[in-house]
Amino acid sequence: MIWGCAVIAAITAYRLVLLRFSTADLFVDELQYWQWGQALDWGYFSKPPLIGWVLRAVTDLAGSSEPFWIRMVGSLFHAATALILMLGARRFTSAPAAALVGVIYVSMPLIAVGSFLISTDTILLPFFALAVVLYMRLVEKPSVAVAICMGAAIGLGMMAKYAAIYFWMGAALGALFVPAYRIRRLDFYVAVAAFAAVISPNVIWNLQNDLTTLAHTADNVDWVNRSGIALHPDKAAEFFGAQFAVMGPVFFAALLWWAPKAMISANPGPRLRWLAWMCLPIIVLVAVQALLSRAYANWAATAYVAAVLLVVPVLWVRARRWLWIGLAFNLAITAAVPVAVTQATSWRLGAEDRLVLRRYVGRKALADRVLDSTAKAGQTVIVAENRDLLAELFHAARDMDVAIWSEPPRGRPQHYYAQIYPYPWGLDDPFVFVRVGDRGLPCEPLSEQPIDQWVTGDDGFKSAPITMVLMPPDCFEQGQSNR
Repeated sequence: MIWGCAVIAAITAYRLVLLRFSTADLFVDELQYWQWGQALDWGYFSKPPLIGWVLRAVTDLAGSSEPFWIRMVGSLFHAATALILMLGARRFTSAPAAALVGVIYVSMPLIAVGSFLISTDTILLPFFALAVVLYMRLVEKPSVAVAICMGAAIGLGMMAKYAAIYFWMGAALGALFVPAYRIRRLDFYVAVAAFAAVISPNVIWNLQNDLTTLAHTADNVDWVNRSGIALHPDKAAEFFGAQFAVMGPVFFAALLWWAPKAMISANPGPRLRWLAWMCLPIIVLVAVQALLSRAYANWAATAYVAAVLLVVPVLWVRARRWLWIGLAFNLAITAAVPVAVTQATSWRLGAEDRLVLRRYVGRKALADRVLDSTAKAGQTVIVAENRDLLAELFHAARDMDVAIWSEPPRGRPQHYYAQIYPYPWGLDDPFVFVRVGDRGLPCEPLSEQPIDQWVTGDDGFKSAPITMVLMPPDCFEQGQSNR
């Protein structure tokens, strides 16, 4: 166990050291999560509030909102998840196997990448892991106190990302098909009450804000379009194939081999059968989501909490050689990813010679140029429609005397900035409108000569034309649109 802690600590330290030298800009989602933390609330446009709270706490303690402090949370939260899983595994397996549960979790490719990006999965996973471990504890020894902790843990996970609801789905299926692994009814009721108490502020916030977050979640699901239900087998295949990269090819192959057998056979014992029901249905459900609409590879991230608890002890006993091969592959990825983020502006690949981390390059440079050109024009108000640019501008201008607004939405807001920061009516001064792409201008500019105009390079804005023009203060009141 001590060597497991040491390896987890070493991997985490390695990631944090190289994160200091990262050349990858913050992505739009990361910047938005940071922005949420600047206005603490019980909910936000697209996600529950916990990630905003965490980033606010970290950046306040650090006294800095630089990318390192925003992203370092990823490595620390994943290390915490690994330790929780390691300690939980020790209750039912040997010390070496338990240590490997933690090491293999922290070295999974998904976690290697997730340690350099701050996401809601990162905040969710330690609470999800704690809830899984506490459920297994309740099976062994009923306890109201432990039930409260389990319910609160998954409630906090729900406050990070609504995918925490998969815990209740998996636990219910496990209890249904593995009766020997049910918790006491009293403990279940207490856990549900604790869960409801923790998430109630976000529920109330949603009710007071037109169910904004839930509506955005429903938009992401999008099972039925205007022409009816359409199937996308290519997207389902893409999602399924990506899971080999998420967990590592050896471990995901072992999961596919072992979990279905464990679900239908009594031989593995109730605990392993329950863990199989806790992970495989999540992957199947998200694969169906991909078939009906779309799904990103990380949407099944919660499945791998139970997956490592299931697969690693089995491989330790039955196929130790494959366990070491799988770990070696994952550790190679773990070593490579931190180096890659230090070379975001230089590593290129393919016939088109594009940057490997293209989406994380050029974002801050664009915002800096917009702010610089605005200052040179003697203006202090900027309006944009593009969510990516708005996210960059709010972060880049955080210590500047510049007002940033979103173009007012027509109908339901399509992103957080349009919801919270729409350009207000009644201002007296002209503003700089920044257009990304070739869409029309919202009204006639004050001058035919743009303040600045250029085309972005091989970066996150994908060679987009940028136009900055001076607009009258009543531009949007005119109700004109030349799109």
